[in-house]
Amino acid sequence: MAEHTRRTVLHTTAGLAAAGALTGPGDGPAAAHSAGKVTKRHHPFLEGAFAPVTEELTAFDLPVTGRVPRELNGRFLRNGPNALGLEDPRTHHWMLGEGMVHGVRLRDGRAEWYRNRWVRSAPVAKKLGEPYPGPVPPDDFACNTHVIPHRGRILALQESGPLPYELDGELRTVGTYDFRGTLEGAFTAHTKFDAHAGELHAVAYYPAWDHIRHMVVDPSGRVTRTTRIPMQDAPMVHDFALTETHLVVIDVPITFDAAAAERGAQVPYFWNREHPARVGVMRRTGGPVRWFGIDPVFYSHTLNAYDEGDRVVVDLTTYPAPFYAAGRGSGGPYAAGTTKLERWTIDLRHGRVRQRVQDDRPQEFPRVNESLVSRRHRYGYTVAAAELTAAYLTPDGGTPPDEAFSNALVKHDLLRDTTQVHRLPRGAAAGEAVFVARDAADPRAAEDDGYAIAYVHDPDRGAADLVILSAQDFSGEPVARIHLPGRVPLGFHGSWIPDA
Repeated sequence: MAEHTRRTVLHTTAGLAAAGALTGPGDGPAAAHSAGKVTKRHHPFLEGAFAPVTEELTAFDLPVTGRVPRELNGRFLRNGPNALGLEDPRTHHWMLGEGMVHGVRLRDGRAEWYRNRWVRSAPVAKKLGEPYPGPVPPDDFACNTHVIPHRGRILALQESGPLPYELDGELRTVGTYDFRGTLEGAFTAHTKFDAHAGELHAVAYYPAWDHIRHMVVDPSGRVTRTTRIPMQDAPMVHDFALTETHLVVIDVPITFDAAAAERGAQVPYFWNREHPARVGVMRRTGGPVRWFGIDPVFYSHTLNAYDEGDRVVVDLTTYPAPFYAAGRGSGGPYAAGTTKLERWTIDLRHGRVRQRVQDDRPQEFPRVNESLVSRRHRYGYTVAAAELTAAYLTPDGGTPPDEAFSNALVKHDLLRDTTQVHRLPRGAAAGEAVFVARDAADPRAAEDDGYAIAYVHDPDRGAADLVILSAQDFSGEPVARIHLPGRVPLGFHGSWIPDA
C-alpha cells in the first residue's frame, strides 16, 4: 500500500466535486441518493442541531433552574466537530469539522462558567489569525471526537493519525501530547481506562498499516506495551472492548480505499462486501488472537464488557449492514437502518458469538459508570436524538420513520432487562449522557448512586442547557438545568473531569 498521511487521506483536493469524493466501490443500489443532487439543496450535518457555532463564548455565574449538587466539583467537557471558515458545503464531511470543546465548570453548588473553544491545531490557528507555537506535527488535526482526563491532563482525541492535543483547565490549547515521548504513530479517540489497574488502553488503526495496535499506558503516563495485531484491507476500527483479562476487537467491513484517497476522497473508507465481519479476542497482556465470524454489521460504540467464566460479554450499539461512513453526499454518514443496543456473548469454550438485541429503539453513545470499565456492570446510559437519526437515514432530506422523532435519555437496567426514559420535547436534541458518581470515594455506593449529565438544546431559548438528572430518579424532573449562553451543536463524546 502506498504511504498516506492524514492530509492525503482525509482532505479533499482543491476543486474536487463532492459527488466524486463521497462515492466508492460497493456502494450498491442507493444511487438514488446522488451526491450531486443532494448537495445542491440539503446539508443536514450543517443545519439545525448540527449547525456549527461561529463564536467562542465565555460566561460566568450561569443561571440555574433547580439546584446544582454541591458534591459536583469539576468540569463537564464535550468535544465535537465544528466547521471553521467553511467556504463550500460540498467539500465538507461532519467527521472532519474542526474540534470544539464545550465546558461548564461546577463548584460548591454553583455553575461558575461556560466556555467553548476550538482545538488550536496549526490550520485552526492560521484561520483564527493566531501564531502556532513550534513545528507542525505530522498528521496535524484539531481533534474533534473525545476529550478525557489523564494523569492531571485534559486530552482532546482523534483516531487514525493525529496526536492528542492537551488543553488547560480553561480550555486553552497547550499543544500536542505524546505520552512523554512514548507514542509512536497513530492513537485513538476511544480509550478505556481501567481504574483498578491504573492503565489506559487504546487500539489504533492507520491506513498505511497492515495491522492495528493495542497500546497500554501505565500509571506513570508512558506507553509501556504495544501489541501489533495483523489485519487485512486496513479496516476502520472505531472502538474496542476491554475486560479484566481480555481485549476484544471487532473487525467490520469498512475498509480503506487507496484509489479513492488518491482521487481526493474526504473519507476514503467504504463498505467492502468482500471483507468478512469478525470478532477477535486476545489476552490483554498480549498473545494470539482468536477470531469468530459474525454476520455483517457496523459496530458503533462499546458500552462496557466483562468476563463471565469462559464467556466474554460485550454491550454495544450497532447499525445494520451496510453502513457508509463516507455518506451519500449529505456531508455525513449514511445508515441502512437505525442503531440499537445489543449484547454479544463470546463463548470461548465453544467458539461462537451470540448476538442479542437488548433494545431496538434508535439510540447511540452508550456510557457506563466509568469505575466499572472492564468489570461487570448493571446499568448503562444512551441517548436518542431525532435529528441524528434523521440525518443518518435520509441524506436526501426525506422523511425518516416515526420512531426517529424521539429525543430522550435512556437508562438501561441490564440485569432486569428494563429501561427508564427521560423524555425530551421535540426539537430538544440531546448529546451523550455521562454518569458522575455522587461520591466516587465511597466503595459501598450503589452503581447508580450519582447523576447523568448531558447537554440538551432548549428550542424555546435557541441555546443549550446542561441537564443534571438523578440516576436513581432518571425519568423525574432534572435536579438542575444550567442555562448556557449559546448552542452546543450535536457532536460526539465527553467526560466529567473532577477536581483533584
